[in-house]
Amino acid sequence: MAKRRPTLLGAALGAALTATVLLLSTAVPTSAHNGGRPEDRGARNLGYSDYGVCRGTNPDCYHDWDNFDPTNGYRVLVYSRTVGPRHAHLGPALGPGLNPPLTEANAAVNGLRKLGADNNFAVDWTEDVTQLSSAGSLQRYNAVIFMSTTRDTLDDNAQTALMQYIRSGGGFVGIHNAFGTEYHWKWYEGLLGGANFYDHGPNQPGVVQIESRRDASTAGLPRRWAFTDEWYNLIPFPSQVRVLATVDEDTMLRGTTGNLGHPGHGDNHPVSWCQYYDGGRSWVTTLGHSVDAWTDTPTEGDTYFLAHVLGGIESAMGRKPFCR
Repeated sequence: MAKRRPTLLGAALGAALTATVLLLSTAVPTSAHNGGRPEDRGARNLGYSDYGVCRGTNPDCYHDWDNFDPTNGYRVLVYSRTVGPRHAHLGPALGPGLNPPLTEANAAVNGLRKLGADNNFAVDWTEDVTQLSSAGSLQRYNAVIFMSTTRDTLDDNAQTALMQYIRSGGGFVGIHNAFGTEYHWKWYEGLLGGANFYDHGPNQPGVVQIESRRDASTAGLPRRWAFTDEWYNLIPFPSQVRVLATVDEDTMLRGTTGNLGHPGHGDNHPVSWCQYYDGGRSWVTTLGHSVDAWTDTPTEGDTYFLAHVLGGIESAMGRKPFCR
């Protein structure tokens, strides 16, 4: 008997089935306990997305267009606008314009200003979204720091300006609740390393573990150091990034489960990482919840934390090698 020739419908169904099998065979179910090298863990989750841009640890993703001349010195912009809950380390909301008056309660912004003063780079600060309304206005900054911003902190003009700034080789630093920002903007989620804040467990002591000591933000730090934080749980999990530091969940004595039920990330719980993204540099950390971490009040691990943030800023703005 002659063999039946496949119909077009049958061929199409067969191709679709083959593609589905290939997809499922390469996917690893999302888990709170992902294994492998720290920089590879997130890429193996179903939550992974490429965000349609060049990103990862390859410097070829950076646009080295000579837009930032180091002979002009270094300057960063701290942006801390909140549209919703506000962390205590931010203190009262700031007035309009650039560099509005600060009080002692504006601890995090004061702490970043001090880092700049002590390390020879200029720091401007604002919670006025119009100060981010054009890429040209951002070009004077070697890095833009999102300091515990909240929810939809940018309007359409500021979103466009931030994208253009990053695409021109700009630097981005995201600290603590920068992960609780712009949830509905996928490009920004990619800027954070393909990650977002989901929930956190109790504010409690834990031990930070340095995963790479070659980076400017980790060089000279101990392999392990005690610190107190909220220890953010993340969905999606970061992907295609270089994980710089994790937290040892075994040292979190009050448990790892978040207030929305996330069980924690087991032995692979990242707290800081870096990547090249859409032409720019991005260094981010979930750390920095405590008010005292930003002040002169001595707290366990605060000097290591501030050194970590300083290295992240200096590398993101191009003053030191990035994402090593």
